[in-house]
Amino acid sequence: MTITEPSRQIPVLHEVDVCVLGGSCTGVFAAVRAARLGARVVLIEKQNSFGGVATSGLVNIWHSLMDTEGGQTIIGGLTREVIDKLQKIGASSVWKTHNPSEGVRINTEELKIELDQLVREHRIIPLLHTFFCSAIMDGEQVTAAIVENKNGRGALKAAVFVDATGDGDLAKAAGIPFSIDPHLQPGTTCAKIRGLQEINIREMYNAHRTEYGLPEDSGWNGAIPNSEDIRMYAETHAFGMDLSDAEQLTQAEMDERYRIRCIMDMARKYYPERKDKLCLLALGSYIGIRETRRFTGEYELTEKDVLEGVRFNDAIANGSYRVDVHHVSGGGFLFKYLDGTQLDITAKGRTPGRWREERETNPTFYQIPYRTMINNCCPNLVMAGRMICADKPAYGAIRVMVNMNQTGEAAGTAAALALNTSNNVCKIDPAALRKQLAEDGSVII
Repeated sequence: MTITEPSRQIPVLHEVDVCVLGGSCTGVFAAVRAARLGARVVLIEKQNSFGGVATSGLVNIWHSLMDTEGGQTIIGGLTREVIDKLQKIGASSVWKTHNPSEGVRINTEELKIELDQLVREHRIIPLLHTFFCSAIMDGEQVTAAIVENKNGRGALKAAVFVDATGDGDLAKAAGIPFSIDPHLQPGTTCAKIRGLQEINIREMYNAHRTEYGLPEDSGWNGAIPNSEDIRMYAETHAFGMDLSDAEQLTQAEMDERYRIRCIMDMARKYYPERKDKLCLLALGSYIGIRETRRFTGEYELTEKDVLEGVRFNDAIANGSYRVDVHHVSGGGFLFKYLDGTQLDITAKGRTPGRWREERETNPTFYQIPYRTMINNCCPNLVMAGRMICADKPAYGAIRVMVNMNQTGEAAGTAAALALNTSNNVCKIDPAALRKQLAEDGSVII
């Protein structure tokens, strides 16, 4: 059954040089980079704040900015700028660490305000509470993005578009091919909880989960700057769901909140001496999504590229975070490191091993090439964030925020440079892109 929506004239809300869809840190950084190069920019976000998973999702860790040996800083740019600003007010921890499980801890609420300031300082046009609906195409090019908010439906016209929506909503509408893995990494809803820090969450969960009808699972948690008794918990997974599907996304959101309630109930029941100290302080306003659509680019980054530290002449990002693929059931994750070791973590324990034999020397970081972010079938659209072109294991490494932030900066810089190449992001000279990124503070190697 269908209905026919009457045709109507849609007002043009803004006509700009660059339109960025998705206001995660990736999207904000894209907008800022384009604005710094003189572009007029509009930035769209469906939530009530910028920052994406780093703010609304409560995931308050940015992983190491250094190589695996701690001898070289490999990530700078806006990630480093924001960390330094937050550190001055006690809202982030020290960034000089190469611990593969750690990095910089951030106060998510202070980050929201900092991103607001970045947007305002660069005179970017912000639209929060605004949803992307569809794309208007002229042949292969996007000419406008149709959005909707409290004011109704409207069009955003731009010369170049950046898709930082995570799920690649604009890229999908523009016809860029994509795939969805049949075994997607599960998402997680995070929570800020007071009073759980002295309880072994995993032991408690394993001992009592069947009483609450919960699946076998395993997660993690971490500290919040200047907050001794409050931690961020990411202890459960929404298994077997495609979170780019509206109905499955709805179910996952509700299921994950229920699982957090169950953990709270377990703690209240089995640790009664801590009952008066327990408090659920915040839930992520949306689930943290690890994997949905992965789009076809001009190059697919592979697991071998990552684990062997392959260098690219169009590299726009560096990373040292390990390959991290969450299990599709049972909880836990498989880590593969650049030194050839691996660690399989499940609800039952930790199993170390090797994915290759020992060597005298190992790569200490990997790179992401610009070609993973573009597709000639839509020449005025550049992709940024977890949607870019990579195989599943490579994707498991590059998807973390410190890496995706860099793709945002590259996308915004490329969009601004493309204004001088007939708005074609595929015709940008990689050397010019890398030079501009370096001049603006990125670490380009």
